[in-house]
Amino acid sequence: MTSATAVRAGRPRRRFVVGAAAIVGALAVLLGPATPAQAHAVITATSPAQGSVVSQAPRTVQLAFNEPVRVIAGRTQVIAPDGKRINAGDPVTDGQRLTVTLRDPARPLGTYVVSYRIISADNHAIAGAFTFSVGAPSATTAGIGEVETRPGVQAAVAVAKYAGYAGLTLTVGPLLVLLVFRPRRWSWRGPLLLASVGGGVLAAGTVASLWLQVPYVSGAGVFDVSGTELRQTMVSGYGLALLARLGLIVAACAVVAYLVRARRSRAARVGLAVVGLVALVTWPLAGHPMASAVPAVMASADVVHLAGMSVWVGGLVALLAFVVPRAHARQLRLILPVWSRWAAVAVYWLVATGVVQALVQTGALGQLTGTVYGRLLLVKVGLVVAVLAAAAYARRLVRRRAGDSARALRFTMTAEAGIAALILAASSLLTQATPARSAGVEAAATATAKGFVTTLNSNLYAVQFEIFPAQVGEYNTFHGFAYTPEGKPLDVAEWKLTAALPAAGIEPMDNPVGPLLGNQGLGNVAFPIPGQWTLTLTVRTSDIDQATVTTTVQVR
Repeated sequence: MTSATAVRAGRPRRRFVVGAAAIVGALAVLLGPATPAQAHAVITATSPAQGSVVSQAPRTVQLAFNEPVRVIAGRTQVIAPDGKRINAGDPVTDGQRLTVTLRDPARPLGTYVVSYRIISADNHAIAGAFTFSVGAPSATTAGIGEVETRPGVQAAVAVAKYAGYAGLTLTVGPLLVLLVFRPRRWSWRGPLLLASVGGGVLAAGTVASLWLQVPYVSGAGVFDVSGTELRQTMVSGYGLALLARLGLIVAACAVVAYLVRARRSRAARVGLAVVGLVALVTWPLAGHPMASAVPAVMASADVVHLAGMSVWVGGLVALLAFVVPRAHARQLRLILPVWSRWAAVAVYWLVATGVVQALVQTGALGQLTGTVYGRLLLVKVGLVVAVLAAAAYARRLVRRRAGDSARALRFTMTAEAGIAALILAASSLLTQATPARSAGVEAAATATAKGFVTTLNSNLYAVQFEIFPAQVGEYNTFHGFAYTPEGKPLDVAEWKLTAALPAAGIEPMDNPVGPLLGNQGLGNVAFPIPGQWTLTLTVRTSDIDQATVTTTVQVR
């Protein structure tokens, strides 16, 4: 082993610390709370218009509000007549306008449901729904609750992502051993076989992730995938990133095959490193980093994080499989100190970039215990602490008597590899969880808006209203907004609101609502006791035109 292959002990690690500290310090501003404005979002127009019938399926759905709004991840969806979600990810906001991009539906004719939940400038969570039809209205309309991602699909996605991480480590580790730590006279066969298995697992996980993305977003079963849906997924940003990863896997195989024939080719080694680095970029392009507040920083951190993980864990597995069992004590004295320095650098960057990711995606300490993402992150941190302890003990063994206590060293390295496998599992689950910062925004908004918000439709109008705080008592404020089926403000001549509790034998009680600013109504609703109350709202727009809508609200 030449000195050129080793990571020099005198490498200036202070620059690493300063660099990471600078990044963390720059991101600290992200932890500050936003200042809420004093306003309340009201939907003013939609395209297609509420209740309208259009000739062909639109490519986008747009909602306009009277003030800027923020998106709550995963809470706005468009449901096709066959009950499948067809929105291509979360909406994009441009000030007061929210745009949802749609995939081509497998069966376009019929009634579509648009369900939205957004955050207004005053941090209220505003929810509602409306319908439009293509060709003609459906006999029945798909319910919002019918399109949740199925548990079997969620589990399959987690398995596919785990296969991607495991395949990456099993590919990088053996190649690292071949190019850096393998004595020259040893055979290439074993490490190449393991690298081939790793590449196969990585490719299979990538293909599975591409396929499963369709039922994951549509709410259908694992095998309920149409050709149209699959094509649209493949040309999306997520699909293109995965297809690029598959192409880079093929390119890496070609470079490795050339290296087997020309083992001393420096150009091939550099080419393999470049292909591997570009392949790592496909992970942040298909994950949370691009949706974060600082996508460039998060994507860079994710690439370095994956590189550190694959070098450390993959190299550890390959050393256990091919080097430690076969090498003599003298060879281990040369190889293990070099590996120890490589591992130290990899672990340093793994931890540093993990801290950066946690700061951005968590946002506040309270989110660590109050969200699924935060709790998974705590589990991962605990596993990392355990594996670092094992790694520190292994490094102590290497420094004291490298090669003389192979049994203890092998046991410690095996423990490292086992805990690292659990870390990969936690990482695959984290990629599916909503980042704590986003979950925290929704929770805070929901806590602020304890009332009831909905949108109801009739042939004459669409009405959006809220009742705040929707609890037992006489002072629950009703605030309603009426629109034409096309989504334009509709002047109201009279509002009539009744509340009944059939389960307790309470007949409909009138609650006065006065007209306000043309299309708005304001009043109070009394809920004497808790229960599932039935609200009946009649809106009269002229001497002869009126319509009635009904809903229920849970009062505690």
